[in-house]
Amino acid sequence: MITFDEPAGVSAPATPASERAAGRRWPLQPLQVADLTAMLAVMVGLNLIRFGGPTASSYPLHEYLLAFLAFAIFQAVIAYFAGLYEPEPRLGSRPQLPRTAGAALFAMLFIGFGELMLGVYYLPRATLPAVPVASALVLAVNRRVARAQRRAREGAPRVLLVGAPREAHVVRAHLAESGAGAPEVAGQTVAARDLLVRVEAAGATDVLLLNREALDAIYPEPLLALERRGIGVLQRITACDTLLGLRVVREVAGMPFVALRSSTLPVSRARCKRLLEVAALLVLAPLLLPLLGAIAMYVRVVAGGPVLYRQQRVGGNGKAFAMVKFRTMRPDAEEGRGPVVSPNPDDRIIPACRWLRASRLDELAQLGNVLRGQMSIVGPRPERPELTAHYERLIPGYARRHEIPPGITGLAQIHGRYHTDPEYKLSHDLQYLANWSPVLDLQILCRTVWVVLSGRQ
Repeated sequence: MITFDEPAGVSAPATPASERAAGRRWPLQPLQVADLTAMLAVMVGLNLIRFGGPTASSYPLHEYLLAFLAFAIFQAVIAYFAGLYEPEPRLGSRPQLPRTAGAALFAMLFIGFGELMLGVYYLPRATLPAVPVASALVLAVNRRVARAQRRAREGAPRVLLVGAPREAHVVRAHLAESGAGAPEVAGQTVAARDLLVRVEAAGATDVLLLNREALDAIYPEPLLALERRGIGVLQRITACDTLLGLRVVREVAGMPFVALRSSTLPVSRARCKRLLEVAALLVLAPLLLPLLGAIAMYVRVVAGGPVLYRQQRVGGNGKAFAMVKFRTMRPDAEEGRGPVVSPNPDDRIIPACRWLRASRLDELAQLGNVLRGQMSIVGPRPERPELTAHYERLIPGYARRHEIPPGITGLAQIHGRYHTDPEYKLSHDLQYLANWSPVLDLQILCRTVWVVLSGRQ
């Protein structure tokens, strides 16, 4: 790892920039061939499963092969225009399944509408509903395999940190706790001057800008030069930057201005969110009630004493409320300590209840808070009043996360960890408020299940 305090001389990078750029622009043809092959296999496989062998009398396979090939090509064309063949960044790549699902669904709707209008069915109608599901999965798997092959070929990303020592220290801590697969820190520098030289000296594949001043120093050059060499440049988003997601462009006397909204989530959308969550709880009640009852009985038997634990937290509009959890800690856990951030490991947890805490099942008691309107299923996690007051003094704009009721899970919880820096968590919380949608809530819930199953704390 290289630390730059003064302008550095050029040394040979670990991997030549030209080779890294070539790696970044890996050939598209193999992925296109893989997609076409996989799509054709999906169509043939579904036909065989539904109608039997290739000589089935009702739907002989050979009569549909040309239509299957045409559909596979059409799906690849739709995938191209959906951006699924654009070069993947080394860092911060987007989840592929939502994108492949959208492309597959659009292609199937187009084909289905065309068959309906023409009255000619080139694809067996019985298999049409399964095609977009299977197509989305195989397209996503192909990209996952391509990403793994690229990483095996190029190795782990090597990042150069540009920012103040304190900012770099926080980023290093986050990278260190991310475990296997995290980028390696190739070096760090306070100033962005001579950035191209420093990147080559450190053999970095990507640059992380930790403050806005660094971007001003490299735009437009050497930013363009870095892009031409295949070096990824990412800027850290602060809470203040996140609020720019609320911007609305207005024209004043022919000049463009940006108007910042006063609230992150309009009242109508907040009410829509509330309505959807209550409806979801009512639909899932037959499944949730037995589970909650079983957890309550378990806590009563193994821990004794009260089943529920109530704790003061700060909710919507900064109002305090009693958040409920299934009790997993000893009754005297906070005597002599007062409210603190939970240590890791936490010796206050009852051993027989540790799995409840690790699986987050103890949080399900907060569904009662959701029904009372004190919490949401998805939203910023509530903090204690003492910690909230501390963070509001420490972090500008921290109070904006209280514009909606807090959640059982949230964007910060699936992207960070329990001990993630609170300013980083605030950035995630404000991004969630600025970009809320039912689809985003569903994605967060699915990712929460994955985080729990993977055992990440």
